[in-house]
Amino acid sequence: MNGLLLVGDVVTDVVARHVEPLSPGTDTAARIRVLPGGAAANAACWAARSGCPDVRLLGRVGVAEAAWHEAALRRAGVRPLLVRDAEAPTGTVVALVDGQAGGERTFLTDGGAALRLAPADWSPRLLDGVAHLHLSGYLFFSATSRDTATLATAAARERDVRVSVDPASTGFVGGLGVDRFLAAMAGVDVLFPNAGEAALLTGLSAPEAAAAALSRRHRLVAVTLGPEGALVAEAGEVVARVPSPRVRPVDTTGAGDAFTGGFLAARLAGATVAEAAAAGCRAGAEAVAVVGGRPA
Repeated sequence: MNGLLLVGDVVTDVVARHVEPLSPGTDTAARIRVLPGGAAANAACWAARSGCPDVRLLGRVGVAEAAWHEAALRRAGVRPLLVRDAEAPTGTVVALVDGQAGGERTFLTDGGAALRLAPADWSPRLLDGVAHLHLSGYLFFSATSRDTATLATAAARERDVRVSVDPASTGFVGGLGVDRFLAAMAGVDVLFPNAGEAALLTGLSAPEAAAAALSRRHRLVAVTLGPEGALVAEAGEVVARVPSPRVRPVDTTGAGDAFTGGFLAARLAGATVAEAAAAGCRAGAEAVAVVGGRPA
């Protein structure tokens, strides 16, 4: 019982790295790459990279790109459990990466097939041998995939399998509504927000206060702080704060996913929450030093 099952988005990333400011109405030179991505898929790859021996991923992709995504996941050490959608294409994310702003990225997101992950795609048997279930927050921004996430959470609770969620996007959380999002988090044990998401969910600007508040709703909350590392809260108190290794950022796409994967792999291996947060920060630092959201 040491398996890690991740459920959520598998997408195709179009990463455009530009050094000069964007020039509306004309051309801006950029280096553009097409890469496999998706928050859940990225986190799965980083969990495998961080030593988790049994990583599985349930997601939904378009038929045309399915084989490419499956092969990429297998190369990364992840067992793909991909549902092929004959009616919708694989989700696509255009990541605009600013080379003059520390690799900061802005996303243009088309969820595509990822948001069509349906209750019929889920089975409690997927939890056989699984110790932890992680759900991508992107699941909660579509009624269909939100129902699937709710079903998976309930099945995990019945088996005493812990559940974690990465809120994923302040833009989408705001669109859904904070109260609706928090209500959908009922039954979630571990939350992985970044500082902006934690502030949005609580109305508290200080990460420590936001983490403490969220940890009164969930057993464990790990808030990522970008280059400043991460902090962890339990039962209304911050119990650990860890720094991030100093690296020169190239592309911050997937840094939070890397933290999640590294953290979960460490916890499943028996690490303390502080040790797991440090492992997550190491993975996040490695992630920002490469282009795209997955291990090089």
